[in-house]
Amino acid sequence: MFVLRCFGYLTVNYWEEIIMSNLLQPKPEDQFTFGLWTVGNPGRDPFGDQVRPIIKPTYSVQKLSQLGAYGVNLHDNDLVPFGSSAREQDQIVKEFKQALDDCNMKVPMATTNLFFHPVFRDGAFTSNNPKVRAFALQKTVRSIDLGVELGAKIYVFWGGREGAEVDASKNGPDTVKWFRESINFLAEYVVDQGYDLKFALEAKPNEPRADIYMPTTGHMLHFIETLDRPEMVGVNPEFAHETMAGLNFLHGVIQAYESGKLFHIDLNDQKMGRFDQDLRFGSESIKAAFFLVKFLEDMQWPGMRHFDAHAYRTEDEQGVWDFAAGCMRTYLILKDKARQFNEDPEIQGLLSENQQRDESLERIVATYSNGNVEALQAIDFQPDKIAEKGHSYEKLDQLTVELLLGVR
Repeated sequence: MFVLRCFGYLTVNYWEEIIMSNLLQPKPEDQFTFGLWTVGNPGRDPFGDQVRPIIKPTYSVQKLSQLGAYGVNLHDNDLVPFGSSAREQDQIVKEFKQALDDCNMKVPMATTNLFFHPVFRDGAFTSNNPKVRAFALQKTVRSIDLGVELGAKIYVFWGGREGAEVDASKNGPDTVKWFRESINFLAEYVVDQGYDLKFALEAKPNEPRADIYMPTTGHMLHFIETLDRPEMVGVNPEFAHETMAGLNFLHGVIQAYESGKLFHIDLNDQKMGRFDQDLRFGSESIKAAFFLVKFLEDMQWPGMRHFDAHAYRTEDEQGVWDFAAGCMRTYLILKDKARQFNEDPEIQGLLSENQQRDESLERIVATYSNGNVEALQAIDFQPDKIAEKGHSYEKLDQLTVELLLGVR
């Protein structure tokens, strides 16, 4: 039996409304996470001071838990201020752990801040100064210990200062070697300690440096294969970073996934060609966000859906929580749109028509052999005939747009 409610000329199925409202309510099993630095961003930028009070990590845990998040991620200094004594750190960590327990929240990922302190102004692992490189290792070892203590299973490396403005200042091969030595050193430390921890490398083309080394996910995937323990190192692609480089984020994610290297992911949004904006997920590139969500859900990717973004500088504290809720709600909306896409008979008909399989031909081209070459050469493909038919991609794209706009 359906219960109907009428609002003027609109009739709404009440049960559908209830189902949809529950569908869009984030739950811990959705595995949504936020960095402490995201909701904790006070709105400071290069042209203006902060506009919001600093939010305590324990309060962020409480609020995100109330919104339905699964956990929080952190840099070492997001939780423990730089220069804190061992006693101060112990007290801070104790209170933070209590907040996590009270709210049933997790810390799936941790990382190190190797970009804020002036000592890192010319890089950390790639600094020309061996003392800086050694200090960066020391700081990261301690940060790894903290992350593991809090339960992290993934450790992200973003080389925010690993770059240059003056190419004459660095010997290029040295920077690659130093970065490799640092990751190898830390991987051996993790193994020696018996930690259950994997590394994820995060690429970015520029900002805060004019150019950052290994600027894309593709660069990182190649670099990983040169490491001593490539099996424990993957990537952490970020939507904004690939978009800044003018790339299709989904394509990088797919390559990482197909390589078995998609260990973590950063979700946000970005206008192409701009500074790193870290916009609310889905607020700018709605079609790109849709296909990303569809891919993650279709593949049943088991990782965290981590939001690395922040509220507009115009917002007060309430705006911060509106931003966090909006990231999760948009993901869930797009997840349901992906279900509709997969169930739409017209869309699926077009896909079936364009994605036909030919198992015998696919076997021939999948593996080289003399016999397969002979079989391949014997086929008359009639390319002119194949080329006569279009692919109806205009229609497919329009149907996708209509689905996203809510008219299908």
